[in-house]
Amino acid sequence: MNVTFTKLSGRRYRMSVVRENGPELAPRQGPGYDDYLPHDAVHFLVEAEAGLPGGVFGRIASGRNNIFWPTDPAAGRRQKRREAKRPPSTADEADMARSEALASACAPLWELRAGHRAELPIWFTTVDSDLLESPLAERILARLDEFARRWHALPIGGSLTEPWPLRP
Repeated sequence: MNVTFTKLSGRRYRMSVVRENGPELAPRQGPGYDDYLPHDAVHFLVEAEAGLPGGVFGRIASGRNNIFWPTDPAAGRRQKRREAKRPPSTADEADMARSEALASACAPLWELRAGHRAELPIWFTTVDSDLLESPLAERILARLDEFARRWHALPIGGSLTEPWPLRP
């Protein structure tokens, strides 16, 4: 699967997915634009680096629609019925929770290290310090650094395509 992030005018971005499993998906505008790290790019990088097949993008790669919708409305209705019969597993839900926790912790930590914020948010004191000092967090922060550099340099209309799962 390949996920393409396209920088749009007006502090917006679009995501497109090309995958092997499931119906063809329509592009969608992403929430949480940032000049360095759009919200969905953070989740993509966190989930790929942490190996979370039950996160947003792992579910999409496996054929689920998740945050996207099929280009063909009939395929969308069929897919919705299929997904209703096979709800996410406990492991999928755990992966989704881990994705949220890692993205929530790593994004502000990256912003602090990159000089885009002066201090961490108050709630950051509740983040597990073992996580923040882990090799996984360091790998995620390195991925965020690399993506942020390339994203920030893009002109309006420029795109970055990332493979799932990420390759070293």
